[in-house]
Amino acid sequence: MRAGINALTAIFVVGVLAGLALTPDGRAWLRNPTVMLGDHAAASAPPTRATAAAAPVVAPAGAVVTPLSARLAQGPLRIGVFGDSMADGLYAGLYRDLQGTPNVSVNKFSQVSTGLSRYDYVDIHARTQAQLDEQPVDVAVLLFGTNDAQGIDTGGAVHRFGTDGWKAAYAARIDDLVALLRSRDVAVYWVGLPRMKRESFDAKMALINDVAEARMRALGVPYIETTALTSNDAGGYEAYLPNEAGRRVLMRANDGIHMSMAGYLRLSAPVSARLKRDAGLDRPAAPTALPAAAPAA
Repeated sequence: MRAGINALTAIFVVGVLAGLALTPDGRAWLRNPTVMLGDHAAASAPPTRATAAAAPVVAPAGAVVTPLSARLAQGPLRIGVFGDSMADGLYAGLYRDLQGTPNVSVNKFSQVSTGLSRYDYVDIHARTQAQLDEQPVDVAVLLFGTNDAQGIDTGGAVHRFGTDGWKAAYAARIDDLVALLRSRDVAVYWVGLPRMKRESFDAKMALINDVAEARMRALGVPYIETTALTSNDAGGYEAYLPNEAGRRVLMRANDGIHMSMAGYLRLSAPVSARLKRDAGLDRPAAPTALPAAAPAA
């Protein structure tokens, strides 16, 4: 009798799995069983370092790292840009802004389709640690968020985007990442997300900006706001914005999310200005002393 029941159960399970494989949502659930379970569903996979609920290593809010001016006095200043596809463009802008600056290098560590929400896809903390092991930097410029308007699995719970649980989990991942960088004596700068075309998506990015800015304020990390910089006079989205000369220039890509090259230069300008200021590169060079005149014979 028990063998018959077990056989029927096996047939039922196989039938359910086959049915799921025939639908898009079913295939998504098979790839990641926690995706469709809601806000506080138990995770089906064992927690990894990325999803474990263990408390992150958090640097004190007043943690001090070596000032940029002191680093530059000791040798070349190595700047790394971390983040997603938006950070790819920011890197291009910073590289152009700083390429002629003596003893300053800008390197790209960003990766498209990544973020701080889905560590089951790419664990940004582990990836950043590996990158720093391979190529140390003095400064980290971070721009994340365009892929982060989705749930966070904390190992036992999946928090829907925008909920209090999600905000706490996202803030913890930010803190964890900043702590990692500071533990390597890396100066951190966080760049906010720009204005977005679609209002619903813009509201999500604004929420992410709010969480990130609050954490940067608490941790004593410079936060460079870009929403106003990428908005029109009315505070809304516009693809064409005036440049420094007052001429209207295409600043955005067709998707209403990413920037044109002119737009990325617009994003990078306040970042490079802040880095130059903190490194003392915006001050005029000290005059070179002339050699003393030889005494008359």
